[in-house]
Amino acid sequence: MTPALIDPFARAISYLRVSVTDRCDFRCAYCMTEHMTFLPKAELLSLEELERVCTAFVRMGVEKLRITGGEPLVRKGIMSFFEAMGLQIGRGLKELTVTTNGSQLRKYAQALADCGVRRINVSLDTLDAMKFAEITRWGRLAQVLDGIAAAQEAGLKVKINAVALKGFNEDELFPLVDWCAREGHDLTFIEVMPMGDMGEAQRIDQYWSLDDLRARLAERFTLTDLPERTGGPARYLRLEETGQKIGLITPLTHNFCESCNRVRLTCTGELYMCLGQEDMADLRAPLRANPDDAALEAAIRAAIARKPKGHAFDYSRKTVSGQVSRHMSHTGG
Repeated sequence: MTPALIDPFARAISYLRVSVTDRCDFRCAYCMTEHMTFLPKAELLSLEELERVCTAFVRMGVEKLRITGGEPLVRKGIMSFFEAMGLQIGRGLKELTVTTNGSQLRKYAQALADCGVRRINVSLDTLDAMKFAEITRWGRLAQVLDGIAAAQEAGLKVKINAVALKGFNEDELFPLVDWCAREGHDLTFIEVMPMGDMGEAQRIDQYWSLDDLRARLAERFTLTDLPERTGGPARYLRLEETGQKIGLITPLTHNFCESCNRVRLTCTGELYMCLGQEDMADLRAPLRANPDDAALEAAIRAAIARKPKGHAFDYSRKTVSGQVSRHMSHTGG
């Protein structure tokens, strides 16, 4: 194994999130516009190129690989990539996982389990079929719930990711918590982030502080903060009455930058060292220009050397500062 990746703030980079496509079969209102212009397929890294980059990162110390999109499971032939990455488990890679909207899980859940995936994150903001159709624009709740059931049948541990949206799912806080308790799912709430040109007023209108959400939970449950960290940005608490673990991802209210151990690779080979900054490094050029990985590894190390201390997201004073121009689907969350 080559020397570990250490950023300028002495943080070891051990977590890579990889967007394998910018395409999705939903059009979630906080993630993308309804009529998106997607990248020409020729600009995307091939599955073989994605495998080569990810293998290089594992060789350089990455222990956790999360596959994202868009919706990763809509990319043609994607299971060949999962199969290749599954072979890296035990060779430096400790965890291979995926974030999905759940629409394709009935088709792929067992195959993912066969590749070594043990847990998945499913994005689900509401249990109301009409509201689900509204927020996803193109999605069907029944299809997603069936996909989650397929994941459970395949032995996959499911975590539900719900974006906290003011005026949309505030009234579903306790129904979501209760449903996850019954189904045995962990649950994480995420503050909406100012990414992509969605209109400043819309972003502010969508923003529901997780400080407020936590206070509402405390009205019904006894909350205990947990010290555990999973390598991601969530901070966890336990609901003592049910024993449930609830995650809170708070890039606005309380950012998590001081412990950031991750970078993000887009489907075009752009490496973003910070979700909330525009700076990125092009890995596609050295990847395609050289048959060996020396130049690729040098480009990765140079990029990690530019990783900033943190982002600048802020909704204070009723304006959106620190907003980045790319949509969430471009970077993969």
